[in-house]
Amino acid sequence: MKGEKHISREEVEHVAWLARIELSEEEKELYTQQFNQILAYFSKLAELETEDVPPELHVVNLVNVCREDKAGKPLSVEEALKNAPKRRGEYFEAPRIL
Repeated sequence: MKGEKHISREEVEHVAWLARIELSEEEKELYTQQFNQILAYFSKLAELETEDVPPELHVVNLVNVCREDKAGKPLSVEEALKNAPKRRGEYFEAPRIL
């Protein structure tokens, strides 16, 4: 394919060095092949005609899947503190941070 890019083994080694990842010889070879396969897929995608395709913000038509925010009855002091590891009266107790 025209304009197809390739990743060299040296580039894989350089990226691994930047990421502070130690790769075996087999991993270097495997990742070089996998990166080049990924780039080949992108080259195929680049051949598609997308001029008349409108951009999409989301691939799934979901709109605000969060529940509606409603004010409710507040927790009592006892309910709020029932799972506190430590408490002092009506307050959470936490270690001092200096």
